[in-house]
Amino acid sequence: MRVVADRDWADAVARLAHAAPAGPAGNRLVTVDGFSGAGKSTRARELADRLGAPLLGIEDLCPGWDGLPRVPALARRGIGDPLAAGTTLRWTSWDWVHDRPGPERTLAPAAVVVLEGCGSGAAALAPVTSLAIWVEASADERERRLHGRADWPGYAPYRDGWRRAEQELARSGGAPERADLVLDDGARHHPP
Repeated sequence: MRVVADRDWADAVARLAHAAPAGPAGNRLVTVDGFSGAGKSTRARELADRLGAPLLGIEDLCPGWDGLPRVPALARRGIGDPLAAGTTLRWTSWDWVHDRPGPERTLAPAAVVVLEGCGSGAAALAPVTSLAIWVEASADERERRLHGRADWPGYAPYRDGWRRAEQELARSGGAPERADLVLDDGARHHPP
């Protein structure tokens, strides 16, 4: 199913999230995946607000600039499996400033948890995901957004490697094809 990111999209997707099958403990994991610059962080934040759900970012547990391939397994172990079991979510964060593991993070299992970031819709998380969303925007629009971010200077040296890793993750995990819905974020108006 394809949904255009218009002013009513979050209501429609929130209804889908509430209707999606719950895990064994009655909790739901909603993933928001897409390539860098697609708009997934913004859309995931809007959806989490609409659902009254905690929002977790894949980047918090990604072990460095070359760690993206390991993210799905880490997210499954620390977030997906515990949520499905109704137990405390627990993962080691990443300290991006010092490029090393950061403090352990925990979160009590909520009725719905939104997990956003590259790799959140990977096949490894599919068995514990209630609703998988892929956010789509054109390559030109994604690059325009990335270059406009305040953190672009720090991201720029890693862009090519990260792009290759996210494309491989999407290809091998089939996230775009397996998504329950594709959110077309290319129609979003540019800020003034």
